[in-house]
Amino acid sequence: MSLRHQLSINHYSVRQMTLEQLVDGCQKNSISHLGLWRDRVHEIGTERTKELVANAGLKISSLCRGGFFPYDNEKQRQQRLEDNRRAIDEAVLVGASLVVLVCGGIGNAGLSASRRMVEEGIAELVPYATERAVRLGIEPLHPMFAADRSVIVTLAQANDLAALFPREVVGVVIDAYHVWWDPDLEKQVKRAAGRILGFHISDWILPIPDILNGRGLMGDGYIELAAMAAMVRKAGFHGAIEVEIFNQEFWQLPGDRALKLIKKRFEETFSGNQK
Repeated sequence: MSLRHQLSINHYSVRQMTLEQLVDGCQKNSISHLGLWRDRVHEIGTERTKELVANAGLKISSLCRGGFFPYDNEKQRQQRLEDNRRAIDEAVLVGASLVVLVCGGIGNAGLSASRRMVEEGIAELVPYATERAVRLGIEPLHPMFAADRSVIVTLAQANDLAALFPREVVGVVIDAYHVWWDPDLEKQVKRAAGRILGFHISDWILPIPDILNGRGLMGDGYIELAAMAAMVRKAGFHGAIEVEIFNQEFWQLPGDRALKLIKKRFEETFSGNQK
């Protein structure tokens, strides 16, 4: 399989583009996969999204995002479960088989309770996802996001959670930006074999320009992406590798130029010619 068939563009890498522009850009640049975000799907609707993707002959690597399970009251709990069910329904409607779960930050009850809420929330969703043949991918985030975005901060935690549920439904999404630093990474990637549902890449650059939107283009930072990809492949994941770059400066580029640059760096990363 050629490199271009392994590349997926996460829409937030080029959020300056509309979904129509992204689909057109993927066709022009021979990129066969894309990762969708729900807010951008909502702009044009699920029916139009499915039509665009199908007509272009593209495949969807993921739909982001579900999760944010911790809650402060019963009303909030129900609202968050309802939103996650909508995410699953939207995945079905656009033709995506995977919903990425960003599990959510710390609620008023504290860190330990919030982690229990994540487990309970996923348990609530499993039957619903099973009936609709949608898989749920738990994505651990870097510890700097524990307070506001994810109380699940290591691949070990994500593996522990996923192991509570059927492997046909619940797995993990490994994002290089979030887990590259972990001294236990190789062991945990091996442990995740059979449950790796997605692999996302960008780079860790210094100085970090922004906590949330400070990811770098592949080859500009410190992550050994080719080695990490080899780990993930060895553990049995052979899907598209999704480039997910949150970076304000990158979003100022013309969309087509950004796509070409992503593809170029992707190919350099996996050809041994990384910048």
